[in-house]
Amino acid sequence: MTINLPTAITLFRILLIPLFVVVFYLPFGWTNVAGAAIFFVACVSDWVDGYLARSLRLESPFGAFLDPVADKLMVVVIIILLVQAHPSIYVALPSVVIVAREISISALREWMAELGSRTTVKVSFVGKSKTVAQMFAIGFMVYEEPFFGLPIFEIGLTVYYVAAILTIISMVIYLRAAWPVLTREG
Repeated sequence: MTINLPTAITLFRILLIPLFVVVFYLPFGWTNVAGAAIFFVACVSDWVDGYLARSLRLESPFGAFLDPVADKLMVVVIIILLVQAHPSIYVALPSVVIVAREISISALREWMAELGSRTTVKVSFVGKSKTVAQMFAIGFMVYEEPFFGLPIFEIGLTVYYVAAILTIISMVIYLRAAWPVLTREG
């Protein structure tokens, strides 16, 4: 198997995860800025690898598998760290919704692929909007510090709730699309 440029970028994103964890726990005042920067690089690299794969026609089965795994690993690891750093129901509740949806939709996509109906649960506009809101929210919550008097963590938490609501809506859309296939007899 040859590792092409988009797949190498995806692997780089996975390598950012342990770096993020180490930086998150360092006892310095700048770690939130560094953590937010690492997360920003991961978000940009996600866009770049997808763009390169499509535009250079370097899409591969391994890359198609690895890209969503890298995304979900990064998001779930950071969500766990945020809940640990801010142990309250206000952070935990949308976190549980987002993680539960990621697991459920991943399982649904896998099952639909086995049934030969993977395109039934392809990414929707609401799903993409959820992802954008989630990335902004997580980035703001990691950064955490007020910026020019703006309560960045609180803004991030508000957007996090928007992401959680979009998460529920997108999950319903995916389940409704898949329902005829899932309930088919035989």
